[in-house]
Amino acid sequence: MSLPGYDYLRSLFFLVDEERAHHLALGAARAAQCVLRTSGSPAIDPRLASEVLGVRFPGPIGLAAGFDKNAIAPHLWGALGFGFAEMGTVTAHPQSGNAKPRMFRVPEAKALINRLGFNNEGADAVAARLADVLASPGPTPLGMNVGCSRKVMGDEAAELEDVAHSVRCLVRFADYIAVNVSSPNTPGLRDLQAPERLSRLVAAVMTAASEQQAAPPVFVKLAPDLPDDQFASIAQAALGAGAGGLIATNTTIERPGLRGTAGQEGGGLSGAPLRQRADVCVRLLRAAVGPDVPIIGVGGLSSTQDVLSRIAAGADLVSLYSGLIYEGPLLAADLNRGLLQEIESRGLRDFDGLRQALQAEPESP
Repeated sequence: MSLPGYDYLRSLFFLVDEERAHHLALGAARAAQCVLRTSGSPAIDPRLASEVLGVRFPGPIGLAAGFDKNAIAPHLWGALGFGFAEMGTVTAHPQSGNAKPRMFRVPEAKALINRLGFNNEGADAVAARLADVLASPGPTPLGMNVGCSRKVMGDEAAELEDVAHSVRCLVRFADYIAVNVSSPNTPGLRDLQAPERLSRLVAAVMTAASEQQAAPPVFVKLAPDLPDDQFASIAQAALGAGAGGLIATNTTIERPGLRGTAGQEGGGLSGAPLRQRADVCVRLLRAAVGPDVPIIGVGGLSSTQDVLSRIAAGADLVSLYSGLIYEGPLLAADLNRGLLQEIESRGLRDFDGLRQALQAEPESP
């Protein structure tokens, strides 16, 4: 069930510059959060709950990093049907990001291109906001997505301390930490996926996180543009340094199926054109790490069938961003209903049973 009138509302948003529309949406989210904190929010059906690395997720559909970079509305997302939400990407230093314009819609492909460049208020400011708004923690798990500040890239000691500082600031608010080494919009960042460098970076994150008595699990977010034969070694480097799980994928610098001038803009592509590659990346990672390492699948999800396909590829949870722009704010709730229908039609008890059934099925040719 889509939000009544969303087609009209979307047409109005699309009259506004992409980044301004995003800020307007976050402003509305902040206002809605104030109402929901006092009125309560609808519960996600308990059959959709699962436990991953000791964290209870009320539902498998999450908000991907990038939408709420500065933790403007952390209490809102559960009310919209999200089982978790990832704040950030946050850097140690405040950053204005790349030159504008830097966000572009591709409506005919249900896609977005961005070259934002980790624009955010910085870890200290985000932590201060979270200390205020999370005075009474909500039931929705929050991931804290951290990345290197642009000004330190190329100085490995500074890179390690930069990310460690962000972790120290944010770890007390985190149900999990996500390490972003895969955005295409900060020069040199994707070089951190090289196994030796990634191993040292994750080790620094683990050390910083362990300064909290009960350190949350750490996930590493990988790029879809990695060669297929590199996923295994990169995943093993992350896990060997202490990461508990993986996120696949970030945006792509490829332009599958895009035509026209919008597709020529530089930056990372998200949305429907990324869907097939994201499925492949999750499948490659699952084959590389075996059945027990959690994987969060991201990229091109906007329908129940998309989610089922990603879970069948090996994802334990999924998260989305671009789908919200094209399908509306009730997308997560819609997907939850679709998953419940699938559970019931198969005669299963819960989401864990559905995930196991999907991943046991032979891969389609």
